[in-house]
Amino acid sequence: MTGEGWRRRLRVAGDSFVASARNPDVRRLQLGFAGACTAEWTFTVVLSVYAFNEGGAKAVGLVSLLRMVPSAILAPFASALADRWRRDLALTVVSVTRCATAAGIALIVAAGGSQVAVYALAIFSTAAALLYRPVNSALLPLLCHTPSELASANVVRGLLDSISTLVGPALAAALLVGGSTSSGFLAVAVVSGLSAAVTLGLTVEEPEHQASRGSVLSGLLLGAKVSARSPQLRVLLTLLAAQVLTRGALSVFSVLVAVDLLGLGEPGVGTLTAAIGAGAIVGSLFASLFVGNRRLAVWFGTGVAMWGAPLVVLAAYPSRPAALALFALIGVGNALVDVGLFTLVARLAPERVLARVYGLLECIGGLFVGGGSVLAAWLATSTDLRQALWIVGAVGPVLVLVFWFQLRRIDDAMVARDEDLSLLRRVAVFDPLPLPALEQLAAGLRPCHVPAGEIVYRQGDAGDGCFIIESGNADVLGDGQPIATVGPGELVGEIALLRQVPRTATVRATTAMDVRLLDGDRFVGVVTGWETSREVTSGHVDELLERFSPGDPTQEPE
Repeated sequence: MTGEGWRRRLRVAGDSFVASARNPDVRRLQLGFAGACTAEWTFTVVLSVYAFNEGGAKAVGLVSLLRMVPSAILAPFASALADRWRRDLALTVVSVTRCATAAGIALIVAAGGSQVAVYALAIFSTAAALLYRPVNSALLPLLCHTPSELASANVVRGLLDSISTLVGPALAAALLVGGSTSSGFLAVAVVSGLSAAVTLGLTVEEPEHQASRGSVLSGLLLGAKVSARSPQLRVLLTLLAAQVLTRGALSVFSVLVAVDLLGLGEPGVGTLTAAIGAGAIVGSLFASLFVGNRRLAVWFGTGVAMWGAPLVVLAAYPSRPAALALFALIGVGNALVDVGLFTLVARLAPERVLARVYGLLECIGGLFVGGGSVLAAWLATSTDLRQALWIVGAVGPVLVLVFWFQLRRIDDAMVARDEDLSLLRRVAVFDPLPLPALEQLAAGLRPCHVPAGEIVYRQGDAGDGCFIIESGNADVLGDGQPIATVGPGELVGEIALLRQVPRTATVRATTAMDVRLLDGDRFVGVVTGWETSREVTSGHVDELLERFSPGDPTQEPE
């Protein structure tokens, strides 16, 4: 790559971080996320060591299962509620809950209390924490206006996640060396409290239908239904299941590899997990420089494969230096998975059920992390540890090969969608809309060619759609008299839809035109669903009607 190419990539990467830092709402959302992730990783390591001390490898696997299965069952309910309540407030409630439960566990452990009480609070804490990611993931697109902005925000979020993957386990390792598991749980409470303080009072505009989406029961499985009907989402979720299965197994393997295979002792668990965080930071920086907004599905698949392949290599060549390097490579894969998955899901799923789809991701994560931990514990005790590493590690790479061509087709579809979004962004009335709303409009666009001299629609016709001009020009005629000339990037036909009246003018192509037809119900539902957009479109229509308002729109012009 030339020096100019490197400078361009560095400039684009820098813009990603600057954009997140300058937007106060994005900044608070990202910092709260960083705190929540740091608390989660610290909690996972400390609880794994506590369980290992109390009952060995089987206890680690069983505790992981007991944490994840109830949480996975509750995740769809919680995400359905999140789609009915203010999502920004839900973030603060989750962090406060995590703070209180972690503090309770610290007191019980310090007092030598019941293991059952510790595990019960751990299950409750994990159930609350599982809601954080889907809500945060559903809010972030609302603060973005283009796919590039969303990808950049997810790169920054991925970097913060990666830093927390390093800082959380490193904090746990330091506390385990110098103190006890109770001090580790207390640290989780402090970090969770700081996360709650950052997001307290955050307000993000959401569509007005947010608060009235039917009953929780009727909406419970909506995220699953939407995902099942989308071949693209099905592929992503299948590969996600493989990745989190490996992640769950790694919670057991990291203890066994550190203590039994490499002889690093209990602090080695935190060291290996911190290596994942270090690799994830490198992966996030790599994503900011090379991934961008193109071919995210292929990069996502590559990340899934990188979760498993290092375990296969470690099984063949076990050593301390190799283990640190391979665990760091897993971290690189984790960064690629996060950027690709969260950006693509936000673009493919409807905004009205976005939190529920992300809740489904957490449900899959909970079930397969728990299942992976049990599978790893069973394999480690029934076979050789190195064989167990090989078996689990092969799952992700094999599935990625199976779905490789489907991943490429997803990327091709997103490239075509980007062209539609670029056209929508040229229309002034769509400026206030966030990316999820634009994605909804882009999904309903239909290409249409209009020969020169042909009527696009006539004054007095019923309005069932509007038109975005991609190329060419047209005259707007009111009562047979010229009113205006419209061209590329302009919208026509919106007045009849927004005011629920017949067409107020005739539009006739003066040159050959390529237009995109947008269904009327979709258009009205989107632009009137957001307060800022509704105000802009209302002012736009008023301005147009000041220029010409037909006396009787039902009469044909001459």
